[in-house]
Amino acid sequence: MQLATARLTDQGGRSRNEDSLGEWSSERLYYCVLADGAGGHGSGDVASRIVVDTALADLRYLTVDELPPTGKRLVNALSHANEDILDEQVRGGRATRDMRSTAVLLAIDRELNTAAWAHCGDTRLYCFRDGQIRAQTRDHSMVQEMVDAQLLAAQDARHHPRRNVLFSALGTREGLDIAGLDGTFELHDRDAFLICSDGLWEYVEEAFMLNALAQAATPLAWLDALAAQVRATAKANHDNYSALAVWIADPSEETVLHLPPAPA
Repeated sequence: MQLATARLTDQGGRSRNEDSLGEWSSERLYYCVLADGAGGHGSGDVASRIVVDTALADLRYLTVDELPPTGKRLVNALSHANEDILDEQVRGGRATRDMRSTAVLLAIDRELNTAAWAHCGDTRLYCFRDGQIRAQTRDHSMVQEMVDAQLLAAQDARHHPRRNVLFSALGTREGLDIAGLDGTFELHDRDAFLICSDGLWEYVEEAFMLNALAQAATPLAWLDALAAQVRATAKANHDNYSALAVWIADPSEETVLHLPPAPA
């Protein structure tokens, strides 16, 4: 199995970018994580960076018994990130005490052709296959609960005035909800994953994601098309937006590869 990947992050209409992204790869395993931070004193970037650093470090040296990575194992990694954020809230005092972060963590086992993921908050993961959405995470948010209860139409959720009210975020001591895939997910050639912060999916509907994917020659071209849609439709003071794209490729096909080397 080969992977083709790309990433983007932009501060949008804000004065600073509080999103963080990271990747790690070995001969067998590939991990990527996207975290969207928030903080009352501008410390969201600290929280999101803790998530990325902790999650990747946690998964770097899995034992044979822990392979392939499962959703449950990734939930544990994000739980450890939550603990590190809580510790930094105390150490940093007033500057960091309110910081939080949403996150999505994706793991791929290239030997077994499996994936797994976990998430917290409203940063999303999509898996597209054969022109359809094969998998999508469920937001931990008020509007998602309203959609589930049939109190709000799904197409109206993006711009609801309470859309930013979250029921779970990392940096929470009580009532934390981290959702993980049950077990692992079998990968197919040409599967495409998109991980994105709410600053992107708020302005890019799923139909556009699919259409742009069908026309893109590379993961980077796909992300460029999604970013152009944000710039064309977002308000002047719109949020940071970030995304990671991961394509599953047949090794016999020509593929544009962008994989970070495993650190020494």
